Amino acid sequence: MNHVDEIKKVSVVIPVYNEQESLPVLIERTCNACAQLNKPHEIILVDDGSSDNSAAIMTEAAQRPGSPVIAVLLNRNYGQHSAIMAGFNQVSGDLVITLDADLQNPPEEIPRLVEVAEQGYDVVGTVRANRQDSWFRKTASKMINMMIQRATGKSMGDYGCMLRAYRRHIIEAMLHCHERSTFIPILANTFARRTVEIEVRHAEREFGDSKYSFLKLINLMYDLVTCLTTTPLRLLSLVGSVIALGGFALAVLLIALRLIFGPMWAAEGVFTLFAVLFMFIGAQFIGMGLLGEYIGRIYNDVRARPRYFVQKIIGSALDEKKSTATTQQEEE
Repeated sequence: MNHVDEIKKVSVVIPVYNEQESLPVLIERTCNACAQLNKPHEIILVDDGSSDNSAAIMTEAAQRPGSPVIAVLLNRNYGQHSAIMAGFNQVSGDLVITLDADLQNPPEEIPRLVEVAEQGYDVVGTVRANRQDSWFRKTASKMINMMIQRATGKSMGDYGCMLRAYRRHIIEAMLHCHERSTFIPILANTFARRTVEIEVRHAEREFGDSKYSFLKLINLMYDLVTCLTTTPLRLLSLVGSVIALGGFALAVLLIALRLIFGPMWAAEGVFTLFAVLFMFIGAQFIGMGLLGEYIGRIYNDVRARPRYFVQKIIGSALDEKKSTATTQQEEE
């Protein structure tokens, strides 16, 4: 293994939103898993505007002497992927691992991800084995994965699992992107040369409820469609052309039927007229909604507002990192 592939330090980034029940167990298990690495490590917990006691628990863990935990507190809720990007801005490791705070993916898998990454992979993805989610969540996830694979041409099987490992140069490439709405696993794969996917365990959710409601899954689907490709706009033009040709053909058919059977054959043509009208109105609304999604993304990018605003960063590990950097500058 050459020097470029060597992993000297590991950073773990965990977005947190209203997870006060799982946080103490999460912190303990993640610290124990990282201790097995026999490498310097840091655990960056990003509070995504939680309304419960999560921020206080994170702060207390970060202030313990010698704790590897760094707490990043955002001023409000920005969403999972923006919170992860806020964590990426704080990492100092050669390998960065993302993990959800709900403990459905066990932190004990971290050493295995590091071991696989040391084989020279830029991105180590994961597939949830024997997934312990509802039928609705699993079906929605399959549909989203299929859509992503068709749009990107990448054959990764589980983009929804956030337990993943990224090399530092992939993180830096993502941080240089200026998109307001970011789906991290897809963005990372656009920069990665070597990727691999491994199976990991998946447990039932023990604490709290899922933060992805039906409406949030719909919003995620629209975000994915509009950030991945402009193909829907081309399909919209194609569908519009087909509807226009269909409407013309139907008009010719209605005229012919009226001449053959007379005006009484379909209630003077009122029902047929309404059916055709509703079809065209529905198609127009779908097209307007899709165009609105793209225009909304353009509007957000033009405003160039930051993805997030960091209110506070706490951690004894952070203080040590600053003192080390100061010492290195003095020596230079």
